[in-house]
Amino acid sequence: MEGGSGKSILQFAPFQSSVDEGFWHRLCSLKLNKFGVDDSPVPITGFYAPCSHSQVSNHLTLMAESLPSDSSEESSVQAVSRGNRNRCSVPGIIYNTNTVEGFHALDKQGLLKAEAQKIWEDVRSGKALEDSSVLSRFLLISFADLKKWSFHYWFAFPALVLDPPATLVNLRPASQCFSSEEAESVSAAFNEWRNSYLTADVPFFLVHIDSNSHATIKHLKDWETSQSADDGHKLLFGFYDPCHLPNHPGWPLRNLLALVGSRWDLKSVHFLCYRESRGFADLGLSLVGEAMITIPPGWRNHGHVLNAVGWELNKGRKVPRIISLAKSMDPTRLAISAADLNLKLMRWRALPSLNLNSLSSLKCLLLGAGTLGCQVARMLMAWGVRNITLVDNGRVAMSNPLRQSLYTLDDCLNGGEYKATAAVNSLKRIFPAVEAEGVIMAIPMPGHPVPSQEEQSVLDDCRRLDDLIDSHNVVFLLTDTRESRWLPSLLCANTNKITITAALGFDSFLVMRHGAGPCSSSHDSKTEAENSLSADMSNLGLTDGNGGKRLGCYFCNDVVAPIDSTSNRTLDQQCTVTRPGLAPIASALAVELLVGILHHPKPLSVISIANRSKRTCLDLDVTTVISQLMLVRHIDVV
Repeated sequence: MEGGSGKSILQFAPFQSSVDEGFWHRLCSLKLNKFGVDDSPVPITGFYAPCSHSQVSNHLTLMAESLPSDSSEESSVQAVSRGNRNRCSVPGIIYNTNTVEGFHALDKQGLLKAEAQKIWEDVRSGKALEDSSVLSRFLLISFADLKKWSFHYWFAFPALVLDPPATLVNLRPASQCFSSEEAESVSAAFNEWRNSYLTADVPFFLVHIDSNSHATIKHLKDWETSQSADDGHKLLFGFYDPCHLPNHPGWPLRNLLALVGSRWDLKSVHFLCYRESRGFADLGLSLVGEAMITIPPGWRNHGHVLNAVGWELNKGRKVPRIISLAKSMDPTRLAISAADLNLKLMRWRALPSLNLNSLSSLKCLLLGAGTLGCQVARMLMAWGVRNITLVDNGRVAMSNPLRQSLYTLDDCLNGGEYKATAAVNSLKRIFPAVEAEGVIMAIPMPGHPVPSQEEQSVLDDCRRLDDLIDSHNVVFLLTDTRESRWLPSLLCANTNKITITAALGFDSFLVMRHGAGPCSSSHDSKTEAENSLSADMSNLGLTDGNGGKRLGCYFCNDVVAPIDSTSNRTLDQQCTVTRPGLAPIASALAVELLVGILHHPKPLSVISIANRSKRTCLDLDVTTVISQLMLVRHIDVV
């Protein structure tokens, strides 16, 4: 395009886009938590401002608030942006696909024409006169790879194509087009317009200069009254120009010319490209020009389909952009997002009722940090549990790391780290956001004599165990011996806790849920007798306050009292000798059982007890999470 007085095809500097990192984070959050597989178009808001530097153009920018999460927030976003001189808001729409193949398969030209048609309908209906921001309507297509934190995206800024194209008669700096009085008045009028809450972000307007060199900025809808004024006036169509180039007007002028030509049938259009410097009107940087336009006859037809252009170029090519945020993300934040990814994807279609808040707030106590304890801890983290306490007084032995997944050879050196401590350190290395605690203590066991000098220490351990059980929501019994489960079983029943036992044989395993205590019992206020571990046996009845049956526990049907199971036994009888694959299976089922209990519509009242030949039958309806077939085949009953 040539400047000066020579006519040439009017060319426009394309719009450029800029996406803040917060926009992608917000999009990911909405995709995971709200949209799921719904890829319907979503309204968004973009922001731009007039050029404010002679060497740099302003971009259309998307930020976190460009993506409202609901209709009420969308209104608030528009309200916040309204009147902000540095953020002129324009409407847009995003198509976020579910697959990268879907992204590439989108009918891009069809989408562009559809958005251009919306602009044309706003021009014909007069909506563009009431809200001129619709002339800069834009389109964004994207694919968000939530696993890799990479994003494919492509902007389009639809522009109606004039055929024949507009020609440029003249284009000069605005300072050369006005007298000194006019320039002073125009600058003052713009500064007043830009400082007003009602007009600061109105991107298209009229510049009216009367015969006395007094300038006024008006809305586009005032054109008819303005053009009928005295003969000595000047009337220009103005717009906020994001472009800094001295010989090219910015992209928004295209649709403004289409509006002016089709609405008022003007052949010659005087326009002003408004630009600023340090927040004030800069007439040396702003441009004034005259364009000749011809509106095609077909535009008069109501059903006419217009041609449109506007896909943003990427380094001169018509290809989408790709951005990766993985390296810029804080590792802990990435770990949290990645940990929740599988669970949130499950809620899209497989398990919409999954309550992640109840899982993340759950406090789980694991008694035993061996083969079962390690596996259960990892399974709990995978299900979104973030608060885990492990109790064990053993040390990591050389034989442990192969079977116990939280330990390595380094944990075995110099006599071995305490299992509770090493397990917690390992959990935090795997997932830094986990709130894990290791408690080094022995569980008092019946059948194991206590020397008189250790009686006080054992009583202290009993009180500590009682406090631990009372402060957690769920207790897993994962110790090696039967007698080590006796006191925890009693305390769990007394405190009405969800309790799950997992135990291993050589080629068999047991996974069962203990019965919760009566719903009417309260453990909030402890008496002095209870603090001294004197069990309130009234809490251990077989029915709750409503007459419903309660489950038994691991010892309900024992014919003998728990005894010392380690004395006078060979090594293979003292250790848990088991097939290596059973521990992961039993641990996973124990955690799945917990999730099933938590998500059952009646998590406690559906559990019943039935005495059948000294056996307790589990009657669990947990089909909302685990299939009944899995429970029947793999969860032993006692």
